[in-house]
Amino acid sequence: MASTFRSFRVAFLLLAIAVAGIHTVPTACANEDKVRKGVAVFLGMPESTVESVTRIPQGGLFEVVLDNGEMFYTDNAVSFFILGNIIDAKTKRNLTGERLDKLARIDFKSLPLEQAIKRVNGNGRRVIVTFEDPNCGYCKYLTQELEKVKDVTIYTFLYPVLSDDSITKSRHIWCAENKAAAWVSWIVNGKVPAARNCNSSVIDRNMELGRKLRMTGTPVLFFTNGTRIVGYRAAADLELILAEASAGTGK
Repeated sequence: MASTFRSFRVAFLLLAIAVAGIHTVPTACANEDKVRKGVAVFLGMPESTVESVTRIPQGGLFEVVLDNGEMFYTDNAVSFFILGNIIDAKTKRNLTGERLDKLARIDFKSLPLEQAIKRVNGNGRRVIVTFEDPNCGYCKYLTQELEKVKDVTIYTFLYPVLSDDSITKSRHIWCAENKAAAWVSWIVNGKVPAARNCNSSVIDRNMELGRKLRMTGTPVLFFTNGTRIVGYRAAADLELILAEASAGTGK
């Protein structure tokens, strides 16, 4: 999944600071607002870029989350930055990983499924939501694997982020008489969707939704317990994730 230019810039700047080992003695009067301002100044971005600043119990650090989902740690003087995982030495839990998993979760019921292409395997009792680009190679592999998963309803949001051609294909697929057939015919068999016109503003709404959900590439999958999976997964892995999601929601 391709990184955005800003993500690369943030990672590069933070890594440079970490490697340089720059540090100062933190001040006791700093607070979340001061940290937010300091991070924004360092990154050269608006304060709105910093989604949240939270003091954590470990080492007097602050957790900083950016609006693109990236997370790192700093002190109350914003004098150094830490990239990586915090592991609890006693419990051996990856606290950073747990926090990132929580941040990535969504309210599954909030997804506007009417904006997605629906197809059903078997009795369709389980549900997977995917965000896919027509020109995404891994989306092709994902669709092939999803065809092997039994008893599942698949909602595919067309999310054309790779090129203008992706947008054109998405609009034609959405306007097809049989959207599901047009999608599978293109993504699996390479049959270019026929040019058709209709109200395809749903594609624009999908793009806005994807931005709100911090998605910069495809494929991205969501499950009924709110779990987010980025990238292609084989059918066997999908079965395991579906089982876990069903256990967590009773569905």
